[in-house]
Amino acid sequence: MSCLMVERCGEISFDSPDQNAKCVCMLGDARVRGQTGVLSERRGSYPFIDFRLLNNTTLSGEIGTKKKVKRLLSFQRYFHASRLLRGIVPQASLYLLDEDYLGQARHMLSKVGMWDFDIFLFDRLTNGNSLVTLLCHLFNVHGLIHHFQLDMVTLHRFLVMVQEDYHSQNPYHNAVHAADVTQAMHCYLREPKLANFLTPSDIMLGLLAAAAHDVDHPGVNQPFLIKTKHHLASLYQNVSVLENHHWRSTIGMLRESRLLAHLPKEVTQDIEQQLGSLILATDINRQNEFLIRLKSHLDNQDLRLEDAQDRHFMLQIALKCADICNPCRLWDLSKQWSERVCEEFYRQGDLEQKFELEISPLCNQQKDTIPSIQIGFMTYIVEPLFERWAQFTGDTPLSENMLNHLRRNKAKWRSLLHKQHSSSRSNDHSGQVTGSQEQTLNEEETP
Repeated sequence: MSCLMVERCGEISFDSPDQNAKCVCMLGDARVRGQTGVLSERRGSYPFIDFRLLNNTTLSGEIGTKKKVKRLLSFQRYFHASRLLRGIVPQASLYLLDEDYLGQARHMLSKVGMWDFDIFLFDRLTNGNSLVTLLCHLFNVHGLIHHFQLDMVTLHRFLVMVQEDYHSQNPYHNAVHAADVTQAMHCYLREPKLANFLTPSDIMLGLLAAAAHDVDHPGVNQPFLIKTKHHLASLYQNVSVLENHHWRSTIGMLRESRLLAHLPKEVTQDIEQQLGSLILATDINRQNEFLIRLKSHLDNQDLRLEDAQDRHFMLQIALKCADICNPCRLWDLSKQWSERVCEEFYRQGDLEQKFELEISPLCNQQKDTIPSIQIGFMTYIVEPLFERWAQFTGDTPLSENMLNHLRRNKAKWRSLLHKQHSSSRSNDHSGQVTGSQEQTLNEEETP
């Protein structure tokens, strides 16, 4: 392990000479600076937040201060074996799918452009490798491997890095979410209004940004990092903290894998900067900024997709749509995602309550029910964006399909919320929908 650390020391830039002397023990906080000057982060630099602490009764009487919380949340992530070693696979396994047990996954990939694509099933069929398998396929379908002369082994190595840097213990922000966003992005890139103008570089940027937009997400939000005084909040000055981390981590993996090392320096520098612009656009705090700008373009009819700047803006919008498209999926898929994201919210709320911090909005399981959270999210975030996206695409079958699902799903959540309120009034019971209620609803309505 020490040999691996020393090998990386030449790439690490510290803030003071004293820190250079502590290279081996301080790698968790190291920042990597490449020749282009774009700051990147070493893979695995984000502290692993172990929610099993919530069930550890021996700690419950000892931990109550913010200082102790900070110490608990500053665990170094587990040391992994070298990515370069884990990324190299036998030549025989480079075939995207094994005919013996992944025939169904191959069939699913033939319909990867369909909006009813079930990413949960695909992840099971690929044995938890949905992101790697999907990206390899899409890079091939879009001709990116040939166009950019990418080495398949190196591409596979890079994608394994990305997939493994998602935290599988997160109910929502995990590699399956990244694969789902990537599949949605692929659908949006095929919309005629956009597809007719996209270059291979645009397509590769869109797919890479979708795949890595939440990489190394800790399962808690920015306000949590700020109020616990996490080092990343300080590093990025409390602005787009997670999005900056996702971007810089992606750059670190691109450089370590050397996926684009054969391209001219100015090309790789431009790719890194544009990836940052795309990933930073997913910050939900910037929603109104992008929505106002999109509305202005559409009202003035001044979008010129021949212009690289306008194309990039629409790629940002497409990624934002892909990132929050769950309410526009089929009910069975949408409901799973809703339950997952709320479970992640509730876990954060449990942490905050345990450590006597103010519980963040939407994170109080006793007050914030899944239906109420989803209805608010759909009304104030999803609907305004997707209505403008439909205006841009010209009401294509995909856009109409998404809006129809959105309306039906919202109606289902309203019905569930009404049943909750009725149950609460009659039984003095709050916050939960029973299995019989859910079964009744599904029998009454189909998406």
